[in-house]
Amino acid sequence: MQLTEQLLQVSANLFKLLGDIPKGEDRDEYIETINTMLDKRGMIIESIVKEGFHFDEPNRIHRTLLELDNGIKQRLAAVMEAVKKDMANLQKTKKSEEQYFNPYANVRVMDGMYYDKKN
Repeated sequence: MQLTEQLLQVSANLFKLLGDIPKGEDRDEYIETINTMLDKRGMIIESIVKEGFHFDEPNRIHRTLLELDNGIKQRLAAVMEAVKKDMANLQKTKKSEEQYFNPYANVRVMDGMYYDKKN
């Protein structure tokens, strides 16, 4: 199989994988799979560049690769946003939990102290 066909196949599989983002515990395995596929895709792209690949607009496969690349970028951005949102919610939950268990942690009151300035 030619490298461009391999790249097309790996890109299509990655695009399909990025279509639906799992929730909860399945996300770790999902992200590992994405990383593996991105690494494989990167190695193929390096090989193609070493061969002296030039983008040809009229070529249908090249246009498809460009469209897939743009779609992959958009879907990866969506995955990143979902992960960032979950991390922000986790931090918010953690902070709320700390405030619930110790509501006076941030209070700085010098109540009950008396300083005598006499010498």
